Amino acid sequence: MTVQSIDSPNRPAWVWHAGVVAATIVWFAVYKQLPAFSEWLTALLPVDRSSHTGEALAFFFYDTPKVIMLLALIVFWMGVIRSFFSPEKTRALLSGKREGVGNVMSASLGILTPFCSCSAVPLFVGFVSAGVPLGVTFSFLIAAPMVNEVALVLLWGLVGPKVAIIYLFFGLTIAIVAGWVIGRFHLEGWLQDWVKDIHLGQAAGAVPEENLTMVDRYGQGIESVKEIVGKVWIWVIVGISLGAVIHGYVPEDTMVSIMGSGQWWSVPVAVGMGIPMYTNAAGVIPIVEALLGKGAELGTVLAFMMSVIALSLPEMLILRKVLTIKLIAVFVGVVGSGILAVGFLFNAIF
Repeated sequence: MTVQSIDSPNRPAWVWHAGVVAATIVWFAVYKQLPAFSEWLTALLPVDRSSHTGEALAFFFYDTPKVIMLLALIVFWMGVIRSFFSPEKTRALLSGKREGVGNVMSASLGILTPFCSCSAVPLFVGFVSAGVPLGVTFSFLIAAPMVNEVALVLLWGLVGPKVAIIYLFFGLTIAIVAGWVIGRFHLEGWLQDWVKDIHLGQAAGAVPEENLTMVDRYGQGIESVKEIVGKVWIWVIVGISLGAVIHGYVPEDTMVSIMGSGQWWSVPVAVGMGIPMYTNAAGVIPIVEALLGKGAELGTVLAFMMSVIALSLPEMLILRKVLTIKLIAVFVGVVGSGILAVGFLFNAIF
């Protein structure tokens, strides 16, 4: 595919560079104001902020622009980066020469990215669009929300370093092993067609790097945003809308009565209860604290926590635009099995 330069004699390269820098600064400035914006917008409505409806609305007004902004920023820069590296080079960078090295690198990267599951999806799309192996991208998608520094610090303060370290170990193990297993299935054919085209380097962006100026690379980033964000944004809104409703109406007392029963079935039931919900680590750990304080079992609660932030239904709705139902089912099955194992093990140990 031949790419036409977007440069112009009337628009020198420094203007593009300055514009990208200025846009990035504005992005971060706006992003920092999203919590205050959501509260301000909620206050304009005739609802009590502390009510279920107020909680749901504030959640929606914050997460919707947050996820879309993250998606646009990450897809843009992944488009720019993709213009420097062929899919083969990117694949080699993350997959490594030894089996599983790419999964370890990708899962470790997830520790440094304090995103909820829906916020991690933009990076997942960016990795896939850059030609990164599917199993490696899944290792990141699992680890980013489940084993990030926010979760670990809060868990450390709540139940102590021993549990936090064990959680880190098993969380990374799930991310690495699940990604590796999915990768061994070679399920790239189960991506949605438009993602498959990008993954194979057949969409905009697969061009020889020596033929491009930096301005052309910015153009590749802009085209990536138009193509990917244009296809995904409606699913982001649908998913977060569902998550906001659930977030505002969580029946905490009912969950405690189930999770503290001491029965073997409490772990799979807790996982089943967690999947329809949606929040990040900072949002779910206060719920974990309340559940533990009311007598819920540690393994059951951690399984619930993992399912909320790694297998949320809103995340699945957003991924539906990227993955086929068959691939989503494999993802849920593999990750869910790992979460169940952790829940049963923690209940047996503690």
